[in-house]
Amino acid sequence: MARVLVVYATTEGQTAKIAEHIADAGRAAGHEVLVRRADDVEDAELSGFEAFVVGASLHAGRYQREARTFVERNVELLGARPSAFFSVSLAAASRNADEREDVERLIARFLEDTHWTPKLTGSFAGALKYTRYGWLKRALMRRIARKEGGDVDSSRDFEYTDWAQVTRFSERFFGAL
Repeated sequence: MARVLVVYATTEGQTAKIAEHIADAGRAAGHEVLVRRADDVEDAELSGFEAFVVGASLHAGRYQREARTFVERNVELLGARPSAFFSVSLAAASRNADEREDVERLIARFLEDTHWTPKLTGSFAGALKYTRYGWLKRALMRRIARKEGGDVDSSRDFEYTDWAQVTRFSERFFGAL
């Protein structure tokens, strides 16, 4: 079985939660899977892994800088071994097909900009973490949610991640190793 590293960048924590779910699926399939924040990975340790999964969340049309830096710094290694990328965003849960297509375009642009061609990509809905937002972001997110017909009770959080979809992505990746 393979030794796999799941690397993620997160803002409010949903991408980390998804990364752990992916790792659990890999372990259930018999692989040795470690999970690390992108800015905590030491380049020297990467040669010990046979495959990689990288995840990041979209905020204002951009992925976290640490995810981009990790991929750019290690693009040759990622290209030489089985690898996958997953994107987390609220737009992935949108009822508006144009917004979901925008996510796919942003994934393609990220991969083109970083010169990385992973074997598998996935786009997962994230979460509204109202309780973690400051007042300005909370108000902005409520306005967006209202426009989308989403959840606007800012006294609690709302998770939109389709865990069965994450499991299918994980099974496809780990099943191909």
